[in-house]
Amino acid sequence: MDNRVGEMQVFLRVVESGSFSEAARLLVMTPSTVSKLIARIEARLGVRLIERSTRRLSVTQEGQIYYTRAVTLIADLDDIERSLTTGTMQPRGTVRVNASVAFGTLGLEPFLPAFWNAYPEILIDLSLSDDVTDLYLDRTDVAFRVGRLQDSGLTVRHLGAVPRRIVASPTYLERHGTPQTVADLDSHQCLGFNFQRTTPVWPFQEKGRLIDRRVHGPLLANNGETVRRMALQGVGLARLGEYHVREDLKAGRLVEVMSDATIQDEEDIHALFPAGHQSPPRVRAFLDFMVPRIQDYLKVP
Repeated sequence: MDNRVGEMQVFLRVVESGSFSEAARLLVMTPSTVSKLIARIEARLGVRLIERSTRRLSVTQEGQIYYTRAVTLIADLDDIERSLTTGTMQPRGTVRVNASVAFGTLGLEPFLPAFWNAYPEILIDLSLSDDVTDLYLDRTDVAFRVGRLQDSGLTVRHLGAVPRRIVASPTYLERHGTPQTVADLDSHQCLGFNFQRTTPVWPFQEKGRLIDRRVHGPLLANNGETVRRMALQGVGLARLGEYHVREDLKAGRLVEVMSDATIQDEEDIHALFPAGHQSPPRVRAFLDFMVPRIQDYLKVP
């Protein structure tokens, strides 16, 4: 009977160390043995997992998928053995989470202390970035995405649809006036984003029809938190998700404008995780704990 788990462990060590020779040293094997084990996996699967060159190794797309799932499988085996030896089935291990800066800060971080009270053996490896990352390449277990999704083959859970608000600080409105119509935006500074997937266009409803209006301003940022802070400083108008500016609106630090024209402007929020295999217990525990709390948080008061 072959030892596929052992082969997986060798493959993981090769990827993580970056070379056959270093993996061999760490595993107390010869480089030729390590190379043969990797070749055996590739022959069995019928795909190339690692591209070899004289200078360095590079992992193929198939190799990255194999690596991600091998990490999960071996972690699950470790969980099973630890749970049996300790007499508990409490989930443990690392959950790698990716979210946008604003959503992670406002909609995720506040629930983490309670999560750790329930699951003290789970480590959350949290990365906050408004850039869209590849879950497989970055070894991410769960990603929270705001806005339109691309077809990725990932498993998706819809968390809610959040209205966007156009907001400005009272000082900005005192200096520049309050826009009443879509045409008024031509004389206002509108803060935007520099994502490749976005354009400087804001959608509006005017006279019963939907229109896209090109806007302009002094800032293009790669995250909503920067846009929010510049709006608070009176730099211009910002178009942000309701949850992002909720507390600012309550406190009067920001004021909503043109609410009648933006009634159908919403952004969907989803949780994504790799498809094709059952999520490990630690990931299921994280999702089962977080999803209902996030859904409740996203509801507009």
